[in-house]
Amino acid sequence: MEDITLTVNGTDHELSVEPRTLLIHALRDEMGYTGPNVGCESSMCGACTVHVDGRAVKACTELAVRAEGSEITTIEDLGEEGDLHPLQKSFQEEHGLQCGYCTPGMVMTAAEFLEEEPDPSREEIREALEGNLCRCTGYQNIVNAVESAAAEMSAAVEPATDGGTVRDDGATADDGAPVESGGD
Repeated sequence: MEDITLTVNGTDHELSVEPRTLLIHALRDEMGYTGPNVGCESSMCGACTVHVDGRAVKACTELAVRAEGSEITTIEDLGEEGDLHPLQKSFQEEHGLQCGYCTPGMVMTAAEFLEEEPDPSREEIREALEGNLCRCTGYQNIVNAVESAAAEMSAAVEPATDGGTVRDDGATADDGAPVESGGD
């Protein structure tokens, strides 16, 4: 057994795991994070997608011991009841889900994608989601949901008159990059 500390959604978790324990099993079975789902356990479906240091990772192919020292974010930390992330809200509004099993992975993949490409074409959205499978929908509403969220997220960041960026919370950056709003 290996003693490790995993930081998930800002909380440190100390646990003992077999060196071969997959991150998905540590998250679900050891720590109770049930948002990421076990689908194929071979990186084909994307239902287990989480963020590791801001990057979308299929947790069924990542060893828990390799994630030590990284910041892991699951769907549980993306938004909260009454204050959903724009992607969560748009998946609901655009009917981008049916059974919901693939939805956490789709949302986490799309969240990373929209950070990199805030104004994607429909084709770019389809390409970004290629590693995520949905057995219920025809993907049209999923693409609609990501497109809708992209528009909402872009509207929250508007150009400032001095060439910087103004977020809807009033924070600015002189280099034109989006500003992280945080509490001080």
